[in-house]
Amino acid sequence: MHHFAYRSGVLHAENVNLSALADAVGTPFYCYSTATLERHYHLLADAFAFGDPLICFAIKCNSNIAVLRTLGVLGAGMDVVSEGELRRARAAGIPGERIVFSGVGKTRGEMAYALDEGIFAFNVESEAELRHLSEVAAAKDRTARIAFRVNPDVDAKTHHKISTGRAEDKFGVPLQQALALYDLARSLPGIEVAGVHMHIGSQITDLDPFGNAFTLLGNLVTLLREAGHTISFVNVGGGLGVPYREGQTPPRPEPYAAIVREKLGRLGCRLLFEPGRLIAGNAGILVTRVIYGKATGAKHFLIVDAAMNDLIRPTLYEAHHDILPVSEAQSMAPTIPQDVVGPICESSDFLAKDRALPLLGEGDLLAFMTAGAYGAVQSSNYNSRLLIPEVLVKGDAWAVIRPRPTYEAMLKAESMPGWLSGE
Repeated sequence: MHHFAYRSGVLHAENVNLSALADAVGTPFYCYSTATLERHYHLLADAFAFGDPLICFAIKCNSNIAVLRTLGVLGAGMDVVSEGELRRARAAGIPGERIVFSGVGKTRGEMAYALDEGIFAFNVESEAELRHLSEVAAAKDRTARIAFRVNPDVDAKTHHKISTGRAEDKFGVPLQQALALYDLARSLPGIEVAGVHMHIGSQITDLDPFGNAFTLLGNLVTLLREAGHTISFVNVGGGLGVPYREGQTPPRPEPYAAIVREKLGRLGCRLLFEPGRLIAGNAGILVTRVIYGKATGAKHFLIVDAAMNDLIRPTLYEAHHDILPVSEAQSMAPTIPQDVVGPICESSDFLAKDRALPLLGEGDLLAFMTAGAYGAVQSSNYNSRLLIPEVLVKGDAWAVIRPRPTYEAMLKAESMPGWLSGE
């Protein structure tokens, strides 16, 4: 569910008229709904109330500090994968004890900074990383609480580019090596073994892979405890899918929670989660304006002012986003198959292909739905296009939470060497 709907003939974000907002902010822009962010967080927290959950929002899917703050005041923690994301979490007011640090390539500098910030735990993904973390922690006379990210070799049945729990994926340590690595960790200075972590992929719409993975996770915790390790928390990652197409019905949090409870509830561990898309995906849209229509034989194109540099998911993942005209009358008009494309000089610059849409004219507005996750965070300045604004809506109020930069600011970010500037 989300809070984008037609009212008085115009698509609204909560109580904000998107046509008026487009006139005020300029297109293209991202728009996020506070009510949707809050609803999705509460659904997940309520479903897992039995496990004293720490819900660590995956910043990689939406890193705007206003979005992070919105979730933080509800009690959310954060899952970070870089020092920059950790700094964003802290800037949003998230305390260190509600932050976990994931990722296969943490540097010594990032480890040191995270230790200084007093984060809850590191998700360790290799023996080499473990040894580096031990050295950094010992040198600072600090203790790093860890969980190994264990790769169970389970196919999440999702897009191959967002599957992370197979043996051929770069993430985690093999399940067969876990006990030996935990034994090693116990022997190293500056390391506190405290948990186990597993994350098998993203946009998962079949609960069976979760059941298979969590069975292995529960068995591993039992084995580790029998070997004398104190395991106080299990981090089951994230990955539950969201509906990108009208009519899709991915599993709700409640049956997902039932599987977690069945497989892991007996352990008495605190539960950690790292949802991202589940909370933010349907909470955001991308609003764009038609520049031109173009017909070439049997093909019809809608050329809009958003492009692959603003929303790369269709190009990168062959992803589908439902598209709604901002005008309700246009949404009910006859349709023809059309490609929605941007101004970038790439054949791969498309936002939708062969989509049934009404014939729209110059200046008409479209909303790309379910764009709150992996939209703005993956945007770029390709073709020297400016990054686009992000807007947060709450009721009938709205605020620009990332302004559109100027061309002057973009150019000033670069410098001329002396031999070219005449100095």
